[in-house]
Amino acid sequence: MMKELVVQAALANFTRVRDFIDEQLEGHGCPMKHQLQIAVAVEELFVNIANYAYPKENGDASVSIDFEESPKAVRIVFKDHGIPYNPLEKADPDVTLPAHKRKIGGLGIFMVKKVMDELSYEYKDGQNIMTIRKYL
Repeated sequence: MMKELVVQAALANFTRVRDFIDEQLEGHGCPMKHQLQIAVAVEELFVNIANYAYPKENGDASVSIDFEESPKAVRIVFKDHGIPYNPLEKADPDVTLPAHKRKIGGLGIFMVKKVMDELSYEYKDGQNIMTIRKYL
């Protein structure tokens, strides 16, 4: 059963989003290692929405979570009506370069790709829809 939280896309609401996800994960006995990995992804994706989706006005973001049985996984979906943006189109940073030679940005979504098992993005009905999945 999918649970959803809708909040204004603002950094001040990140704690509510984090607590909502943590509560669901703990309620389903999600292993701590996976909880920590999911926390990294949720923070990165929500903070990006809060910082960039609505540059001229306020808007909402929804975060939904559900658990799948076969195979056992958690699926989290972020939606907003902000500027269309697919973070998966951004090239991964060259992490072999020394820090001072790397371009700024892109490390967050790179980390999300590393800690989650699946990521997908679509723009549909005026919404950015970012889905992440972690196999448990």
